[in-house]
Amino acid sequence: MENDQESPKHITTVCAHEARELMKSGSCRYLDVRMFEDFEKSHVDGAFNVPYYSQGKEKNPEFLNLVSSIFQKDDHFLVGCMTGGRSKYASMDLFKEGFKNVKNMGGGYKAYMSMEQTT
Repeated sequence: MENDQESPKHITTVCAHEARELMKSGSCRYLDVRMFEDFEKSHVDGAFNVPYYSQGKEKNPEFLNLVSSIFQKDDHFLVGCMTGGRSKYASMDLFKEGFKNVKNMGGGYKAYMSMEQTT
């Protein structure tokens, strides 16, 4: 049985700085898996929002369908949340569903905003 506590080797995690560079170059888009309310308060420019959880810690049953309506399976995109944990699980689910070019943004939105404030 697969241990969900460890990120599989095929899921790449990038830091906030690398994520920003990938988005600036146009080679990756950004999927924010935080709750809608958090996304509405503030988010990465150009991000798409599909919450991984529908409420509390209950996984959104429409997550994969909604992502599939935005991204193609061969698209390159980053997955982020508030601190990087939720996005790791979302990235694993997406990879299992056939999205082979997903990258997890380590540190999440907090790390991204912290980096933006210091550069």
